[in-house]
Amino acid sequence: MTDADAVTRLRRADADRRAARERVDAVGEDALRALRTACEELRALLTEYEGRATGDGDFAAFIEFQDRIAHFTNDLDEELPERTVFEEIDERLQQRRLTEDDFAAVRERIDAAAETVDPLVEWEDARERYREARRATRRRLDTVGDQIDDRERLVELGEADLDAPTERLREPIERYDEAVTDAFDAFRSNASAREVLDFVETTALYPLVPFREPPEDLLAYVHGHEAGTEPIPKLLAYAAYSQSKLDHYVADADALKRSVATRQTYLERLDADPLTVGWPPPAADTLRWQCNERISVVARFAPDVVSDLRAVRALTRRSDYDRLRDSAVARERLTDAERERLRTGAVADELADLRAERDALRDALDELSPLA
Repeated sequence: MTDADAVTRLRRADADRRAARERVDAVGEDALRALRTACEELRALLTEYEGRATGDGDFAAFIEFQDRIAHFTNDLDEELPERTVFEEIDERLQQRRLTEDDFAAVRERIDAAAETVDPLVEWEDARERYREARRATRRRLDTVGDQIDDRERLVELGEADLDAPTERLREPIERYDEAVTDAFDAFRSNASAREVLDFVETTALYPLVPFREPPEDLLAYVHGHEAGTEPIPKLLAYAAYSQSKLDHYVADADALKRSVATRQTYLERLDADPLTVGWPPPAADTLRWQCNERISVVARFAPDVVSDLRAVRALTRRSDYDRLRDSAVARERLTDAERERLRTGAVADELADLRAERDALRDALDELSPLA
């Protein structure tokens, strides 16, 4: 849906709603609602008594029915539209004997009278169409906003210096990422599962080091059983053993199966990723804060890697960091097709069209009042 579709639909729905309202006002909303209620109540009375008040049915029910019809008619407002129809219906139903044909004829008269309520029904339908048209317009406005953000991102990336020497950032970052990955792999492979999981648990104090916290039952197991002194790879190997084979290696095979075998995915996915920077790197302020927290964390298991991490942090103080990072981001994220669209000016044209569409959508929503 384009803005023309959304705005046209909204304006048409608003015009329909206003025209329908004029038809309602010509009779009166309260009067039409009262007429609709009267038709519904009379239909309900017919349904309730037809089987008992016709033919040679229940005489008491017949008298009761006629009495209720009389009271129903007398209670109608004198100004009710189609009141004469209800009076004529009352007169027909006050006969000494009623048949199914009488009830059928009365229902036809009610249906005819109910047609007078059509403007109210049409107005209610028009209100709902208008409400949905406003929703559709707001959805389109949200979509256009997202598309504008996307084009603005492309324009920003297109302004980057793609020939900038990004290796000045990349080399120190890759050196650190490789070092911390190797160090964590060694730590995970050689230290006890208890020590590794305790380390991971402490990182909860550092929100910029997003390790998943160890499951409580797994922590309890490595602290409460001798097997917790084994490295994680050994525990995973144990978890794959059959019950009979495992009995030869651990004191409580059932406990290991319950606590380790069910947590294999967590243990297998435990790696250095939360400690790495990645490429392209984040904004300078973000990276600086990440490095500050990671220095404390990395020092716990790989103090020799801290110097590499400090070198990464020093990058954020370079005067050309933002320029180099923008270039790195552009190289990584711009596709060949996007670069061509930027070169030909297609992105700029799309952005101008989208901004115009956004303005048209906003104007229509502001101009046309919401439903009360």
